[in-house]
Order: sequence, then structure tokens, then C-alpha cells
Amino acid sequence: MRRWLLAACLALPVGPALAQAVASAGAKLDGPLTVLVGYAPGGASDRIARLVAERLQQRLGVPVVVENKSGAGGRLAAQWMKGAGERNVLMLANPAVMVVAPLVYGKLEYAADDFRPVAMVCRYEFALAVPASAEVKDFAGLRSWLKAHPAQFNVGVPATGSLPHFFALMLGQALALEPQAVGYRGSGPLLTDLIGGVLGQAIDTLDTVLPQHQAGKVRVLAVSGAQRSASLPDVPTFREVGVDLVADGWNAFFAPASMPPERAAWLGKEIAAVMAAPDMQAQVRAINLEPLALDADATAQALAAYRRQWEPVVRASGFKAEQ
Repeated sequence: MRRWLLAACLALPVGPALAQAVASAGAKLDGPLTVLVGYAPGGASDRIARLVAERLQQRLGVPVVVENKSGAGGRLAAQWMKGAGERNVLMLANPAVMVVAPLVYGKLEYAADDFRPVAMVCRYEFALAVPASAEVKDFAGLRSWLKAHPAQFNVGVPATGSLPHFFALMLGQALALEPQAVGYRGSGPLLTDLIGGVLGQAIDTLDTVLPQHQAGKVRVLAVSGAQRSASLPDVPTFREVGVDLVADGWNAFFAPASMPPERAAWLGKEIAAVMAAPDMQAQVRAINLEPLALDADATAQALAAYRRQWEPVVRASGFKAEQ
């Protein structure tokens, strides 16, 4: 009896420690980590993924390999990761894949609950731009012109169903106008037509438009952030020009829902630590993105808030994408 009591007493402090050890073991990686990017090499998403992967490999002491699975606007990578099972795999995704696609595609091979938020690493703003040759020099001038010519509010966007498309609808609502979104097959053709004066105005991500603005080929009239962009301090926000609009996009890491939650949370903290480093933040700002360092819990909260902002806009538009 005494032996049993002694054994039981000795075991009492071990229980929580053992549970913590088991949880810690479940969090650690048992092999290489794969990071999926749903876009071609060289773009902003790919560059962010590789910056994080390099630092994460140094912190974790295991290989972190970036794989580009481009296609279907980033959805191909999401479809692939859904079937990843127990593999150590993360995906860098944006709102087009995680928020908009489930709303506009009738048949999608994944759902939002197939993934687990891990870490949000950067955000980007939208910019309203006109050709450098345009007579309007600022947002007030454009607003006056649009009030006089409402039927000519034809705004180019990099793709129908993209975030810039839905932001154009938000802008139209704020101005009590009905914009006609002109969808292109990417930012390249869009900017070509904007520079050439084929389009009167366009909306795209700021990091995409900024080089053309700096080269004097287009003129950015307003940006969608809560504050002026550090990359473009002389350009006002929409709020500053009297339009109560604040909106942005982001890049975040997601895990398959099958990944143990303690592992996803641990990876989120590790990635957040990577993103908090001052030199890492400087590298992200160098590609005209705003660095973030949100762990899994903070990312889940940010994602929920983002859905509350954008889902009503997408649904109200009635837009449905072709498969």
C-alpha cells in the first residue's frame, strides 16, 4: 500500500509535465517543411515565401522548401494542399483564394474549413491611378469629372472577380456612382492600356502600380490604407480626400486542417518571430509591402474581420466566376 501511495505521489507532478512534453513533441517537425505558392516564381507572393522560408529554415534546423504550384489564380495550390494529409506543408495564400473564391465559384474543390490559419506576414493596399497624360491632377478633379460624366466611370482591374474589382464597386458605392469594371488578364495588359490612355482610370495593388507612378507613366490619386503609404508619402488616402474607405489585401500562411493544432500554433509563433526581425521587415518594405507578424490566433481573428468586411460586397455584386 505504501509503495502504491509513494508511486502515486511521485507521479502527480509528472502528469502536467508529461502532457506538456507530449504537446511539445506534437508541435515539432519530424522532417522537411514544404511551402506552397500558388503563383509563378518571381512575383511578390513567391518572394515573400522565399524570404520567410530561408529564415525559418535557420530557426528550425530542418529544410524548408518552396514549391510553386501556379494555376487557376492560386486555387490549384489550395486544391493540392487539401489532399496533403499529414505532410508537413504550408501554403502562402491571399484573400482571392481564401475569401473570394469560395463565394464566387459554384464548384470549388476546397472549402475554407479545409485549412488552418498559421501566420499573416504582410499586407498591401490598393491604388487608384490615371494616365500621366490625364487632365485630372488629383482625386478632387477626378471626382468632379465623374460627377459630370457618370457613364464614363470605366475602371480597369487586373481581373474580374479580383479584390481590385470589388474595391472598385466599393468606391462606386461611396461616390454614389455605378462603375463599369473592365477586367484584364493580369496587371501587365492593364497597365499598358492605362499608360496608353485607353483607360481613363484603373485600380490595382499599390506595389504593382508604384513603379509606373515613379517612372512618371501613371499618376496615383489615392491609396486605400488607413494611413499614407511609406512608399508614396505624397499621395493621400481615400479618407483624406473625403471617401470613407479603408481596405487592403494580405498574404498569410495556412496549414491543412489535418495538421495538429499545436503544430500549427507553434509554426505560427516561429513565423511571427521571423517577421518581427527589423531586417526582415526592411526587406518586405523594399518590395512595397507592409510587414506583419501575426501568429495563428491573431491571423484567425484578422481573417474573420476581413470576411465580415468583404463577403457582403462580393455577395451584393452578384458576381459568379466561370469554372
